[in-house]
Amino acid sequence: MSDDKPKLATKSHGRLTISPTRKPSSLMDEPPRLKGAWTAKIVTLFPEAFPGTLGLSLLGRARDLGLWALETIDLRPFGIGKHRNVDDTPAGGGAGMVLRADVVGKALKQAAHGTPDDRARWPVVYLSPRGKPLTQEMARRFAEADGMTLLCGRFEGVDERVLEHFGVEEVSIGDFVLTGGEVAAQVLIDATVRLLPGVLGNAESAVEESHSSGLLEHPQYTRPAEWEGRSIPEVLTSGNHAKIEDWRREMSEKLTQERRPDLWEKREG
Repeated sequence: MSDDKPKLATKSHGRLTISPTRKPSSLMDEPPRLKGAWTAKIVTLFPEAFPGTLGLSLLGRARDLGLWALETIDLRPFGIGKHRNVDDTPAGGGAGMVLRADVVGKALKQAAHGTPDDRARWPVVYLSPRGKPLTQEMARRFAEADGMTLLCGRFEGVDERVLEHFGVEEVSIGDFVLTGGEVAAQVLIDATVRLLPGVLGNAESAVEESHSSGLLEHPQYTRPAEWEGRSIPEVLTSGNHAKIEDWRREMSEKLTQERRPDLWEKREG
């Protein structure tokens, strides 16, 4: 006896077999994840902002391979009342609105499911202009964790009580103000994920680039040998690797002293 119901066809893509499903499209598009892969959980009012640039080039390829994972947690469903309000006026008066502690708290509790309590293993970060400046050393610390949760602020910020309750670390990407934390979160994740094993094609790239040694990176050149009357420095085409290393070091020190005297003073100190 034949079954009159239409059978769902499967389509093979290499080693993965994809079958039609009734799951939401956002879940259907989720790439595979290797066991123990570093994971970023992002609490945001705009989950559609992700992966954004994180889905491109080497980072996007690494995500597709399951080397790291990205989860977004929409803040809106945790809102209060019929209109799912997530903010309210500042206590004591003032302009703008502030994200409510009870709303953000529920979202952070959901993000905490299945994650270590140890903040060294799983940092919880709020992107804020009053936070500590993001540095290469900080990105390296985040990359050594199992993953992290990032809270993207909006409006005038977040109720201080929720930051205190969850032991949230505040991080800034610069001395300026953005309309929200989503762009800053992508910057922080980019700086961190590229340090994970296997993400960069050449591991030496992460060692030689700016800030890895406390210095700015030396100038880079490639073909053609001459362009608009400007030639590649002769030492770089000499084949003398010792001299090349000396030149690169000298240029890194010179650029750091000229452009970032603060870094040079810190290094010398």
